[in-house]
Order: sequence, then C-alpha cells, then structure tokens
Amino acid sequence: MHAFDVLGDPIRRRLLDLLSEPGTTARPAGELTGIVMREFAISQPAVSKHLKVLRDNGFATVEIAGNRRLYAVRTEPLTEIDAWLEKYRRFWSNRLDALDTEVVRGRRGRREERT
Repeated sequence: MHAFDVLGDPIRRRLLDLLSEPGTTARPAGELTGIVMREFAISQPAVSKHLKVLRDNGFATVEIAGNRRLYAVRTEPLTEIDAWLEKYRRFWSNRLDALDTEVVRGRRGRREERT
C-alpha cells in the first residue's frame, strides 16, 4: 500500500496523531482503541484493522508486554513523505513568506497608529 493510501484514511491519521503526541513513546492498543472508538463510533475489530495497516506498512511498531500490545510511531515512512513533498514546497513557501511579511507590516502599522 502506498504511504498516501495509508494516510488517506482519517482513522489512521488520528492513530498516528495519538502515537506522535509530545512525550509519547508508546501507547497501549486498548487506550488507542478506546479513544478511536469514541471519536469515530467504530468497533474494536475495525480499530485493530487500522492498527494492522499502520504496522504492516511500517508506520507503527508493536511491542508485546505481557498481555498488552504497545504501539509506537515509526518516523522513517514520514521522512520519506517529507522528502517527496520537498519538491512541492516551493508552491506554498513563497506564499507563506509573503503572508509573514504582511503580518509584520500589519503589526508595525498598528504600533504606529498607537503612537
């Protein structure tokens, strides 16, 4: 499965979001499942299938600790996507630079109005 096919699903994107929260190294499958079941109103087997897709396509790892499965994000596939996107950044980076310039001008203008 292509990386964009994996990331094209909102449930899998949410799982990756949960796995990549700051300070998170690994999360139990049960915790991930509970969150996603509440947010998306899907069954436990459906969440398990999404976790399997992430695992099988290299976006997540699983470590078995007793009767728990601990999932963690793998950064390598995300780095590959970032590298692929690099050639397209020029289409939006100039616009973001221009927006930044306008924001600075706006701040400067408001300061000058107050003085």
